[in-house]
Parts: sequence; C-alpha cells; structure tokens
Amino acid sequence: MRGCERRSDRGFVTAESAVVLPVLVGFAMALVWALLVVAAQIQCVDAARTGARAAARQDPADAVVRVTRAAAPRGAKVTVSREEDQVRVVVVAQPPVVSGLPFEVREEAVASAEETVGVGS
Repeated sequence: MRGCERRSDRGFVTAESAVVLPVLVGFAMALVWALLVVAAQIQCVDAARTGARAAARQDPADAVVRVTRAAAPRGAKVTVSREEDQVRVVVVAQPPVVSGLPFEVREEAVASAEETVGVGS
C-alpha cells in the first residue's frame, strides 16, 4: 500500500489547517459578538420596562432615570417622556465589544400612568 501514496500529496493537511483555522476563529468571534449584542438588547428591554413601571407609578424623573440606568448596559442613554396619559422610556446602548462601530441597540417601553388607569370607564 505504500506505493499508492504520492509524494505530491504530503503537506495538504497542514495547508488545509492553515486556511480553515482562521475561518473557524473568525466564526467563533462572530458568535461571541452576536451573543453580546443579544445580551445588551435584553438588558435594554429590561431597563426600559423597569423605567416605564417606575414612571407610571409617578416616581420622580431623576429616580426613574437612576433605576433605568441601573438595569441598562453601561453607558446607555435613557430618555423619559410623557404624552398625555402615557409614559415612554427609551434606552439606547452600544454593545460592549463593538464600541468602535456605529451600532446601537434600542428599546422602548410605554406604560399608562397610574393616575389615569380606570378613569373614564
């Protein structure tokens, strides 16, 4: 069976590994990055909902922002507004690893102010 081997086939495994390994490392890095983006999105969802609940209870604006920032990713921008009988909290953040790219995750939550719930029915 030794005679069946060709000398020109030697080294193919090394060459294939040299091509495949960087691709696998890049793919693994992309998966980790995607998981970090999803985690930041989930944190923004939780923070926006927490802030909307606090604003709906008529908590002071600075307390609403403080509670929202505590649940949001680091460096997130929090906006609290009121439109008639609804409060709106918007949380915008950059995923932790992607600080150089112009990529943001954004979440918004709206809740009815408690003072207006049940009025007019």
